Amino acid sequence: MTDVIAPRRALLSVSDKTGLIEFGRFLAARGVEILSTGGTAKALRDAGVPVKDVSDHTGFPEILDGRVKTLVPQVHGGILGRRDLAEHLAQMEAHGIAPIDLVAVNLYPFEATVAKGAAFDDCIENIDIGGPAMIRSAAKNHAHVAVLTEPAHFAEIQAEIAEAGGTRIATRRRLAAAAYARTAAYDAAISGWFAGQEGQAFPERLSFTGSLRQTLRYGENPHQSAAFYLDGSARPGIATARQIQGKELSYNNLNDTDAAFEALAEFADPAIVIVKHANPCGVAMAHDLASAWDRALLCDPVSAFGGIVAANRKLDAAAAERITAIFTEVVIAPEADEAALAVFAKKKNLRLLLTGGLPDPAAPGMMFRSVAGGFLAQSRDAGRVTEATLKCVTKRAPTAAEMADLLFAFCVCKHVKSNAIVYAKGLATVGIGAGQMNRAESSRIAAWKSEAAAKAAGLSEPLAKGSVVASDAFFPFADGLEIAASAGATAIIQPGGSIRDHEVIEAADKAGLAMVFTGMRHFRH
Repeated sequence: MTDVIAPRRALLSVSDKTGLIEFGRFLAARGVEILSTGGTAKALRDAGVPVKDVSDHTGFPEILDGRVKTLVPQVHGGILGRRDLAEHLAQMEAHGIAPIDLVAVNLYPFEATVAKGAAFDDCIENIDIGGPAMIRSAAKNHAHVAVLTEPAHFAEIQAEIAEAGGTRIATRRRLAAAAYARTAAYDAAISGWFAGQEGQAFPERLSFTGSLRQTLRYGENPHQSAAFYLDGSARPGIATARQIQGKELSYNNLNDTDAAFEALAEFADPAIVIVKHANPCGVAMAHDLASAWDRALLCDPVSAFGGIVAANRKLDAAAAERITAIFTEVVIAPEADEAALAVFAKKKNLRLLLTGGLPDPAAPGMMFRSVAGGFLAQSRDAGRVTEATLKCVTKRAPTAAEMADLLFAFCVCKHVKSNAIVYAKGLATVGIGAGQMNRAESSRIAAWKSEAAAKAAGLSEPLAKGSVVASDAFFPFADGLEIAASAGATAIIQPGGSIRDHEVIEAADKAGLAMVFTGMRHFRH
């Protein structure tokens, strides 16, 4: 196997022409014969780069509206032929097949065509056939052929040829791996689109890929390696965010920030979500972000220290001053004005992310979790209840203020780890119990947190007094509801559906509580 191979003949056929002309000129200056097709050949020729049409090289014209132009032995034989086998060389010479030492191909923009909502037939026409075939052929024969699948590869290979006189085997192997990853991602996009067209949420074979955004310092713990990949969707959030300042984001930062921003998207009015260890520890809406911050922080100021903060409006100086008054790991928002940026800049280690938009909480999508030997797939929890869908099951119905708080609390509860209990008052959380093995303990913890927060704020009574309570799943017994009533709650929202619902309803009526059933639960494990 030859380590360094100086290309004598290259085939360039690219959809994305970034860097093409400079690379073509470089090859031509080194005496490399350039073969090309269609728009790529025209772009090179218009720039004064000598180029030979593939049809002239093969002696076979493009046919079927360009669907067949490189799917011929003169192309694939030139790519696949092994230069170290006399038999291959003899066959190539007998059939007039010239070796092709470098293949630069990027594919028809199928993913972009789908993303812009093109018609079915347009998507079909943007499925590349010859391109993947050439890429795979060149990658298989990487011992003798270099395959370039991204515009960024042009500058890298140009530099290597200039320095070493050709491409090195280590480089060709790495490019081959990248080539197969690209065609795998392309096929995954196509198969996923076809499944969607056929209404198959869970096809027989499910493929998905990601492109590397960054390698992380470590995972959840320092002994774990980790990386951040993008799935190619346009959903605003952690994947679209620009980091304006601060230290490198960690695995836990990314996970927690995503949790905060996804929860935040539920609310239309100015809102703040504070997250610690992937759980909201304070959520509030108000007429402005600064006020929302004050109310969210009141819920659990201890947990908020070192937390993640998400805002759903353009950050201003008043909000920035409040947020930076305590140690904060990450702040994420759609935008920030210049005054806010100046405030954040004083906290150089604080990571500030701007996303340019908010995700649609009702948008469809898939979620995945690995298990031993496989993975679980489910649709995103896009469920949401409205006042019209609720069923009042107690003698007393909620007041208008209680109803607003109930809907708010249930939205927050959707983003808290199960078993989840959320106390809320005045469109702000005042106690959150998360991740317990039984619901009664979550109720106790949320009530205790409301007492602790009130004490820290110098208030004379627990924050939970006069609040409403949301539960992400039904109360299996009346004990969790009774704890909430003892803490001062006046109304309950829960899915219902327990065989002991009648006992829970009786306990609510006995305590004078209003209670509504949603018929929808929000487990989050």
